Amino acid sequence: MKFFHRLFFAALFSLGFSVTSHAGVEEGLAAAKSGNYAEAQKIWLVDAKKGNADSQNNLGVLYEKGLGVPPDLTKARDWYLKAANGGNRSAPNNLGVLLERGAGGPQDLAGAAKWYEAGAKFGDRNAMNNYAVLLENGRGVPANLPAAIDYYRKAADLGSAQAQNNLGVLYEKGLGLPQDYGMAAQYYRQAGAQKHAAAQNNLGVLYGTGRGVPLNYVDAAYWFSLAAENGDKNGLNNRDAAVRRLQPAEQTELQNRLASRIASPAQ
Repeated sequence: MKFFHRLFFAALFSLGFSVTSHAGVEEGLAAAKSGNYAEAQKIWLVDAKKGNADSQNNLGVLYEKGLGVPPDLTKARDWYLKAANGGNRSAPNNLGVLLERGAGGPQDLAGAAKWYEAGAKFGDRNAMNNYAVLLENGRGVPANLPAAIDYYRKAADLGSAQAQNNLGVLYEKGLGLPQDYGMAAQYYRQAGAQKHAAAQNNLGVLYGTGRGVPLNYVDAAYWFSLAAENGDKNGLNNRDAAVRRLQPAEQTELQNRLASRIASPAQ
Protein backbone atom coordinates (compact mmCIF):
# COMPACT_ATOMS: atom_id res chain seq x y z
CA MET A 1 0.00 0.00 0.00
CA LYS A 2 1.31 3.42 -0.94
CA PHE A 3 0.73 6.27 1.46
CA PHE A 4 0.99 9.87 0.36
CA HIS A 5 3.79 11.91 1.85
CA ARG A 6 3.92 15.63 2.38
CA LEU A 7 7.63 16.28 2.57
CA PHE A 8 8.39 19.96 2.30
CA PHE A 9 10.30 22.78 3.90
CA ALA A 10 7.83 25.40 5.00
CA ALA A 11 8.14 28.67 6.81
CA LEU A 12 6.23 29.33 9.97
CA PHE A 13 4.73 32.71 10.61
CA SER A 14 3.25 33.14 14.04
CA LEU A 15 1.88 36.59 14.78
CA GLY A 16 1.87 37.62 18.38
CA PHE A 17 1.71 40.82 20.32
CA SER A 18 4.86 42.06 22.03
CA VAL A 19 4.60 42.02 25.81
CA THR A 20 6.65 44.36 28.01
CA SER A 21 6.28 46.17 31.31
CA HIS A 22 5.83 49.49 29.50
CA ALA A 23 2.57 51.14 30.59
CA GLY A 24 1.27 51.94 27.11
CA VAL A 25 2.01 48.46 25.80
CA GLU A 26 0.31 46.82 28.79
CA GLU A 27 -2.74 49.05 28.54
CA GLY A 28 -3.11 48.19 24.86
CA LEU A 29 -2.69 44.49 25.61
CA ALA A 30 -5.44 44.63 28.20
CA ALA A 31 -7.77 46.17 25.62
CA ALA A 32 -6.76 43.60 22.98
CA LYS A 33 -7.31 40.67 25.38
CA SER A 34 -10.81 41.94 26.05
CA GLY A 35 -11.47 42.02 22.31
CA ASN A 36 -11.43 45.81 22.05
CA TYR A 37 -8.85 46.05 19.28
CA ALA A 38 -9.95 49.51 18.20
CA GLU A 39 -9.08 50.83 21.66
CA ALA A 40 -5.80 48.92 21.60
CA GLN A 41 -4.97 50.55 18.27
CA LYS A 42 -5.56 54.02 19.71
CA ILE A 43 -3.37 53.35 22.73
CA TRP A 44 -0.54 51.78 20.78
CA LEU A 45 -0.61 54.48 18.12
CA VAL A 46 0.11 57.16 20.72
CA ASP A 47 2.94 55.05 22.12
CA ALA A 48 4.28 54.10 18.69
CA LYS A 49 4.52 57.72 17.60
CA LYS A 50 6.77 58.27 20.62
CA GLY A 51 9.09 55.59 19.27
CA ASN A 52 8.11 52.56 21.35
CA ALA A 53 9.14 49.56 19.24
CA ASP A 54 6.83 47.10 21.01
CA SER A 55 3.76 49.22 20.29
CA GLN A 56 4.96 49.64 16.71
CA ASN A 57 5.14 45.86 16.27
CA ASN A 58 1.71 45.43 17.83
CA LEU A 59 0.24 47.96 15.40
CA GLY A 60 1.74 45.92 12.60
CA VAL A 61 -0.07 42.84 13.91
CA LEU A 62 -3.38 44.74 14.02
CA TYR A 63 -3.01 45.98 10.45
CA GLU A 64 -1.90 42.59 9.16
CA LYS A 65 -4.78 40.73 10.80
CA GLY A 66 -7.33 43.48 10.36
CA LEU A 67 -8.08 43.70 14.07
CA GLY A 68 -9.77 46.96 15.05
CA VAL A 69 -8.66 48.47 11.74
CA PRO A 70 -9.17 47.57 8.07
CA PRO A 71 -6.49 45.13 6.90
CA ASP A 72 -3.59 47.07 5.39
CA LEU A 73 -0.44 45.10 4.66
CA THR A 74 1.42 48.21 3.53
CA LYS A 75 0.88 49.83 6.92
CA ALA A 76 1.72 46.55 8.63
CA ARG A 77 4.99 46.43 6.73
CA ASP A 78 5.81 50.03 7.63
CA TRP A 79 5.15 49.49 11.33
CA TYR A 80 7.15 46.26 11.39
CA LEU A 81 10.08 48.08 9.79
CA LYS A 82 9.96 50.82 12.40
CA ALA A 83 9.72 48.22 15.17
CA ALA A 84 12.55 46.13 13.76
CA ASN A 85 14.82 49.15 13.49
CA GLY A 86 13.82 50.04 17.04
CA GLY A 87 14.96 46.70 18.42
CA ASN A 88 11.72 44.76 18.83
CA ARG A 89 12.50 41.03 18.83
CA SER A 90 9.42 39.81 16.93
CA ALA A 91 9.28 42.46 14.22
CA PRO A 92 12.23 41.21 12.11
CA ASN A 93 10.48 37.89 11.48
CA ASN A 94 7.11 39.57 10.91
CA LEU A 95 8.66 41.95 8.40
CA GLY A 96 10.62 39.16 6.76
CA VAL A 97 7.47 37.15 6.08
CA LEU A 98 5.77 40.09 4.34
CA LEU A 99 8.89 40.74 2.28
CA GLU A 100 9.15 37.08 1.32
CA ARG A 101 5.50 36.92 0.29
CA GLY A 102 5.49 40.26 -1.48
CA ALA A 103 2.65 41.35 0.80
CA GLY A 104 2.14 45.09 1.19
CA GLY A 105 4.87 45.87 -1.34
CA PRO A 106 7.32 44.26 -3.77
CA GLN A 107 8.71 40.83 -2.98
CA ASP A 108 12.23 41.13 -1.60
CA LEU A 109 13.81 37.77 -0.82
CA ALA A 110 17.19 39.26 0.04
CA GLY A 111 15.49 41.66 2.41
CA ALA A 112 13.51 38.80 3.94
CA ALA A 113 16.72 36.85 4.51
CA LYS A 114 18.33 39.88 6.12
CA TRP A 115 15.50 40.34 8.59
CA TYR A 116 15.12 36.62 9.32
CA GLU A 117 18.81 36.48 10.18
CA ALA A 118 18.38 39.52 12.42
CA GLY A 119 15.45 37.86 14.17
CA ALA A 120 17.44 34.65 14.54
CA LYS A 121 20.17 36.58 16.34
CA PHE A 122 17.50 37.76 18.79
CA GLY A 123 16.69 34.09 19.48
CA ASP A 124 13.37 34.07 17.60
CA ARG A 125 12.75 30.42 16.71
CA ASN A 126 10.36 31.31 13.88
CA ALA A 127 12.98 33.56 12.30
CA MET A 128 15.55 30.79 12.67
CA ASN A 129 13.33 28.33 10.83
CA ASN A 130 12.36 30.82 8.14
CA TYR A 131 15.99 31.79 7.53
CA ALA A 132 16.88 28.10 7.33
CA VAL A 133 14.21 27.56 4.66
CA LEU A 134 15.76 30.29 2.52
CA LEU A 135 19.25 28.87 3.06
CA GLU A 136 17.99 25.38 2.21
CA ASN A 137 16.45 26.53 -1.06
CA GLY A 138 18.90 29.29 -2.02
CA ARG A 139 16.22 31.98 -2.04
CA GLY A 140 17.51 35.47 -1.33
CA VAL A 141 20.81 34.01 -0.15
CA PRO A 142 23.28 31.50 -1.60
CA ALA A 143 22.16 27.94 -0.88
CA ASN A 144 23.92 26.63 2.23
CA LEU A 145 22.54 23.33 3.50
CA PRO A 146 24.92 22.94 6.49
CA ALA A 147 23.98 26.42 7.72
CA ALA A 148 20.30 25.64 7.17
CA ILE A 149 20.62 22.47 9.26
CA ASP A 150 22.30 24.45 12.03
CA TYR A 151 19.42 26.94 12.15
CA TYR A 152 16.83 24.17 11.95
CA ARG A 153 18.44 22.48 14.95
CA LYS A 154 18.52 25.68 16.97
CA ALA A 155 14.87 26.38 16.19
CA ALA A 156 13.86 22.77 16.87
CA ASP A 157 15.64 22.84 20.23
CA LEU A 158 13.61 25.94 21.08
CA GLY A 159 10.41 24.06 20.29
CA SER A 160 9.63 25.11 16.72
CA ALA A 161 7.32 22.43 15.34
CA GLN A 162 8.01 23.61 11.81
CA ALA A 163 11.76 23.20 12.27
CA GLN A 164 11.26 19.80 13.87
CA ASN A 165 9.26 18.67 10.84
CA ASN A 166 11.85 20.11 8.48
CA LEU A 167 14.65 18.26 10.25
CA GLY A 168 12.57 15.11 9.99
CA VAL A 169 12.34 15.63 6.24
CA LEU A 170 16.12 16.03 5.97
CA TYR A 171 16.73 12.83 7.92
CA GLU A 172 14.13 10.91 5.95
CA LYS A 173 15.48 12.04 2.60
CA GLY A 174 19.13 11.90 3.63
CA LEU A 175 19.70 15.51 2.60
CA GLY A 176 22.79 16.98 4.23
CA LEU A 177 22.47 14.35 6.96
CA PRO A 178 22.86 10.57 7.00
CA GLN A 179 19.54 9.00 6.08
CA ASP A 180 18.05 7.95 9.40
CA TYR A 181 14.37 7.00 9.57
CA GLY A 182 14.55 6.65 13.33
CA MET A 183 15.66 10.26 13.73
CA ALA A 184 13.04 11.34 11.20
CA ALA A 185 10.37 9.64 13.30
CA GLN A 186 11.70 11.30 16.46
CA TYR A 187 11.44 14.79 14.98
CA TYR A 188 8.06 14.12 13.36
CA ARG A 189 6.77 12.91 16.72
CA GLN A 190 7.96 16.08 18.46
CA ALA A 191 6.27 18.26 15.86
CA GLY A 192 3.19 16.06 15.77
CA ALA A 193 2.75 16.46 19.52
CA GLN A 194 2.35 20.17 18.78
CA LYS A 195 -0.42 19.43 16.27
CA HIS A 196 1.77 20.00 13.21
CA ALA A 197 -0.39 18.31 10.58
CA ALA A 198 2.29 17.55 7.99
CA ALA A 199 4.53 15.98 10.64
CA GLN A 200 1.65 13.86 11.88
CA ASN A 201 1.05 12.61 8.35
CA ASN A 202 4.75 12.01 7.80
CA LEU A 203 4.99 9.97 11.00
CA GLY A 204 1.96 7.98 9.92
CA VAL A 205 3.71 7.14 6.64
CA LEU A 206 6.70 5.79 8.56
CA TYR A 207 4.42 3.57 10.65
CA GLY A 208 2.57 2.47 7.54
CA THR A 209 5.78 1.47 5.79
CA GLY A 210 7.78 0.24 8.79
CA ARG A 211 10.66 2.64 8.33
CA GLY A 212 12.38 3.82 11.51
CA VAL A 213 9.48 2.43 13.57
CA PRO A 214 7.75 -0.97 13.67
CA LEU A 215 5.20 -1.55 10.91
CA ASN A 216 1.86 -0.86 12.59
CA TYR A 217 -1.30 0.13 10.75
CA VAL A 218 -3.09 1.14 13.94
CA ASP A 219 -0.31 3.59 14.76
CA ALA A 220 -0.33 4.76 11.14
CA ALA A 221 -4.09 5.30 11.20
CA TYR A 222 -3.81 7.13 14.53
CA TRP A 223 -1.35 9.70 13.22
CA PHE A 224 -3.15 10.01 9.89
CA SER A 225 -6.37 10.70 11.81
CA LEU A 226 -4.72 13.50 13.78
CA ALA A 227 -3.27 14.95 10.59
CA ALA A 228 -6.70 14.86 8.96
CA GLU A 229 -8.26 16.60 11.98
CA ASN A 230 -5.67 19.34 11.62
CA GLY A 231 -6.45 19.91 7.95
CA ASP A 232 -3.90 17.78 6.10
CA LYS A 233 -5.47 16.39 2.91
CA ASN A 234 -2.89 13.62 2.56
CA GLY A 235 -3.62 12.63 6.14
CA LEU A 236 -7.31 12.31 5.28
CA ASN A 237 -6.65 10.05 2.29
CA ASN A 238 -4.03 8.04 4.15
CA ARG A 239 -6.30 7.57 7.16
CA ASP A 240 -9.03 6.06 5.01
CA ALA A 241 -6.54 3.74 3.32
CA ALA A 242 -5.02 2.63 6.63
CA VAL A 243 -8.37 2.06 8.33
CA ARG A 244 -9.39 -0.29 5.52
CA ARG A 245 -6.46 -2.51 6.52
CA LEU A 246 -7.59 -2.82 10.13
CA GLN A 247 -9.44 -5.74 11.65
CA PRO A 248 -12.56 -4.93 13.74
CA ALA A 249 -10.61 -5.24 17.01
CA GLU A 250 -7.93 -2.93 15.66
CA GLN A 251 -10.53 -0.39 14.59
CA THR A 252 -11.92 -0.43 18.12
CA GLU A 253 -8.42 0.07 19.51
CA LEU A 254 -7.94 3.01 17.16
CA GLN A 255 -11.17 4.68 18.23
CA ASN A 256 -10.30 4.21 21.91
CA ARG A 257 -6.86 5.71 21.41
CA LEU A 258 -8.26 8.65 19.48
CA ALA A 259 -10.86 9.26 22.17
CA SER A 260 -8.17 9.39 24.86
CA ARG A 261 -5.39 10.74 22.60
CA ILE A 262 -3.04 7.87 23.41
CA ALA A 263 -0.32 7.73 20.75
CA SER A 264 0.60 4.14 21.62
CA PRO A 265 -0.47 1.62 24.26
CA ALA A 266 2.85 2.14 26.08
CA GLN A 267 2.14 5.84 26.64
